[in-house]
Amino acid sequence: MSLSSEQNQTEVENKTAFYPFGPKPLHAYLQKNAQQHPAKTAYIYYGYELSWEELWQEVQKTARFFQKQNMKKGDRIGLFMQNCPQYIISHYAVQYIGAIVCPLNPMYKENELEYLIEEAGIRAICCSEELLPVVRSLSSYLDWTLVAHYADYLPEQTEFSLPEELKAIKCKKRGRETTWSDMEKNDLLSVKPAEIDFNEDIALMAFTSGTTGRPKAAMLTFKNALFKTAAFVQANEIQKEESWLAVMPLCHIAGMTMGVNIPVFNSSPCVLFSRFHPKDVLKALQKYKVTVWYSIASMNEAILSLTDNTTPKLTSLRINMCTSFGMPVTEELAYRWKKLAPNSTLFEAAYGLSETHTVDTYMPKEKVKFGSVGKPIIDTDIVIRGFESKEPLPPGVHGEISVKNPGVFKGYWNRLQATAATLKDGWVYTGDVGYVDEDGYLFVEGRIKEMIKCSGNSVFPEEVETLLKQHPAVSQSAVIGIPDDTKGESVKAFIVLKPGKEERLNEKDIKRWAKENMAAYKVPVEIEFRSFLPTTSTGKILRRALQNEKA
Repeated sequence: MSLSSEQNQTEVENKTAFYPFGPKPLHAYLQKNAQQHPAKTAYIYYGYELSWEELWQEVQKTARFFQKQNMKKGDRIGLFMQNCPQYIISHYAVQYIGAIVCPLNPMYKENELEYLIEEAGIRAICCSEELLPVVRSLSSYLDWTLVAHYADYLPEQTEFSLPEELKAIKCKKRGRETTWSDMEKNDLLSVKPAEIDFNEDIALMAFTSGTTGRPKAAMLTFKNALFKTAAFVQANEIQKEESWLAVMPLCHIAGMTMGVNIPVFNSSPCVLFSRFHPKDVLKALQKYKVTVWYSIASMNEAILSLTDNTTPKLTSLRINMCTSFGMPVTEELAYRWKKLAPNSTLFEAAYGLSETHTVDTYMPKEKVKFGSVGKPIIDTDIVIRGFESKEPLPPGVHGEISVKNPGVFKGYWNRLQATAATLKDGWVYTGDVGYVDEDGYLFVEGRIKEMIKCSGNSVFPEEVETLLKQHPAVSQSAVIGIPDDTKGESVKAFIVLKPGKEERLNEKDIKRWAKENMAAYKVPVEIEFRSFLPTTSTGKILRRALQNEKA
């Protein structure tokens, strides 16, 4: 079935995205905010307030530094930090000079980071101090490193609890490293923005599996970012006077949309946290009268567990977009949440993927369907196709979800074959299985591709297998996802050891090694040793056969 924005006129007044300052890169919107209301608060970080003018000046200063390092249009610059003001400053400074933002998960270990640096040809990295040892181990790949000290944007005293990494002391720079405080505050007028082709130039490379394999860099344009931001704001009827709270990782495409793009597009103050702490988030929702929050269901549950009849109501909260990672967004949860936030609506945030700059659907607030991810967002077509025929299917019939809108990516960096398999005539073939009902609501039921979703993080089986095979005793490995009551899915690994190693290693040994060599969410929670793994006639490991054994 073809499901288009034309079918949603009762929920969305205009089916075309509206750009208040015109079709321009989002950093131009940031500049406009600094000009129109310079003293208003842009971001609040553990109590530290940064105005639009201050944010813009920091972006200009950082952009000047990039230019002095001979960074130019099209160069790739990695951002390797926790959520912090420096992340947002770096993001817009990179794009201001026409370079390309490459978000890097701060949980990555050395070998994971090395792969992504090579995959995208990253020339430089902006990183935080606690992650500097990882970056230093790969310094031969990089032209320079810009090091962020979190405390530069923290108040002297805060009523919020600080994660340990935010308490790091200033490090001593070495080699081709520059600290944030080293950057010169020279004449800002000398900072020249790059000439941008709004429709075609790449602004962002989001790492994703596509339909299979190790992460690839999805090329997203300035137009992709502005369209998805505007369409999401418009479809959800988000107003200029809204205030936001951002706690989801900014390195993830959804967290970036909610914490980096929308506050700038909407000129809205945003409370920013590095990580979720239920008491702090509850306090911030109350203190700053937050009106819009993007959460995951377990966060709402954690906050509810802290409250009782004496807890002050969150009367300012108007919209709570929520995602079902680890636990579903249910009508029962929404009912209990409304007792704490009586003026808010809790609903499934959206469906989307990196290749479409996420948020391809929205949920009509007056017609919420729990279990669904909503209807297509503005200017969007969603078609459910037959697995083999690729022909459109009628309502209620399961097939592969395909998406087409102005947010669709240009393809994978240097991956023509993978691009051709995913992007066809402007349609993204998602590899996800779903159906639409008679009312046009989309339901997502699983994945054709074998990506694992662990606590909201994408785990690519081939990547974990490659990492495991770096262990000197591992001959073969295969990875699948298994159900996890708290994380949604977790990783299980099947391992064939090299001859003579069988009696020298056990499950604990492999897990200990994995924790040292890969991000925590990729570490297998179960390991099963095998004498052989099922393969095709060409030697390709059949993960599906292993998955079926566990069904």
